[in-house]
Amino acid sequence: MNAPLLSRDLTPMMGGDYETVRRAIEAISVDYRDQPSLEALAGFAGETPEGLQKLFRRWAGLTPKAFLQAVTLDHARRLLDNGAPLLDAAFEVGLSGPGRLHDLFVTHEAMSPGEYKMRGRGLDIRYGFHLSPFGIALVMTTARGLCGLAFADPGGERAALDDMTARWPNARFLEDIQATAPYAARIFDPRKWRAEEPLRIVLIGTDFQVRVWEGLLRVPMGRATTYSALAKAVGRPDAPRAVGAAVGANPLSFVVPCHRALGKSGALTGYHWGLTRKRAMLGWEAGQSGG
Repeated sequence: MNAPLLSRDLTPMMGGDYETVRRAIEAISVDYRDQPSLEALAGFAGETPEGLQKLFRRWAGLTPKAFLQAVTLDHARRLLDNGAPLLDAAFEVGLSGPGRLHDLFVTHEAMSPGEYKMRGRGLDIRYGFHLSPFGIALVMTTARGLCGLAFADPGGERAALDDMTARWPNARFLEDIQATAPYAARIFDPRKWRAEEPLRIVLIGTDFQVRVWEGLLRVPMGRATTYSALAKAVGRPDAPRAVGAAVGANPLSFVVPCHRALGKSGALTGYHWGLTRKRAMLGWEAGQSGG
């Protein structure tokens, strides 16, 4: 494969702010208990206090102070308090039809176990790199819909691509940013989250993994769940570690919101694409959902 191309068809809001935001979030991640000042965060981010204030409002719809509050342990616990009953209720109701709606208005289908065992044989997967609110996004699609979404920092594109292609080693991978650009624009622009234009996704995994990923789809924006609660909800209360492994193997980051899975205490725990990015997603969503 040749060096990956990067589509810059998205607006500056969608990607250009993330590097500065990332530096501020890293400072928040270390010092959030001490509630660092705007001046201190601006210094870490290489911005003026006024510039950082404007940037955060543009990027997340929050001030740096409000974002700081959104990534504290207390806030995470509140997400869990609100999220667990909603998750239980969603499982009691069950799926309606072959897919369901959530924040992004997603409709999904799963590949059959036989298809999964083929490890992608006979499958064409198109991919492209695009700017996003969370750095460089690797978007992967099949004829049936979105099948992969990963993230990378500058210089990490090849590693992200290798990670994703290894999941379906027998597939044919075609770089095609023209095919993936509409998906990238749809995923990361809340103005395009419309019920009448659902985002089609296809889940490629084992039966157990798909059940866990479907469980994650039931966790609304502005809420969270724990691995143990998710294990109970998918009928495997004895297997929170196996559920955690399935969460970590989720190939559709952000769309299947594995970032909303937290430790029992509200701790962020691990994230395949980095804890800084997990904090960024939770804070960004706090801005989209009104705090």
